[in-house]
Amino acid sequence: MRFLSISGSLRVASSNTAILEAAALLAPRGVEIVRYGELGELPHFNPDLDRETPPDRVLELRRQVGAADALLLSSPEYAHGIAGSFKNCLDWLVASLEFPDKPVAIINAAPRATHAEEQLREILRTMSARLVDEAMLTLPIQGSRLDAAGIAKRPDLADPLRTALGRLAAAVLAERTT
Repeated sequence: MRFLSISGSLRVASSNTAILEAAALLAPRGVEIVRYGELGELPHFNPDLDRETPPDRVLELRRQVGAADALLLSSPEYAHGIAGSFKNCLDWLVASLEFPDKPVAIINAAPRATHAEEQLREILRTMSARLVDEAMLTLPIQGSRLDAAGIAKRPDLADPLRTALGRLAAAVLAERTT
């Protein structure tokens, strides 16, 4: 089973990215978590470019989304919303055939970042994602300066993350059997 993780942050020392990297370290047996790392390289969304042959970076994003059994997303909150670069990424997926009904879990790095999470949920519902609510999680690490290894070493953070990943994997398996 393959999960594609996408951090909505371009920061090198991002809490959101650290959580997704920790998820890869804590993935259940049989689950591979691959991080999409080209968020900042995507062109600005323009419907005129989304014709017969979209830009190569967009095609690669769509290929990776299509190859994934589920998506694991984490986004910072800026001005009560998701980061513009992350919204740009999602805009490129709106008209793609790879995205609809894709199981998705959101991991939030900041308990107070409720506006971005709600905005992200609304965008994903509009895009026909299958939100896996039982795999959603808030890990309060913002400002802690923890990296992936630090998160993975702390049972109070690692255990809920493992549980969320297990629930996402269970949702994918349940979908396969129906």
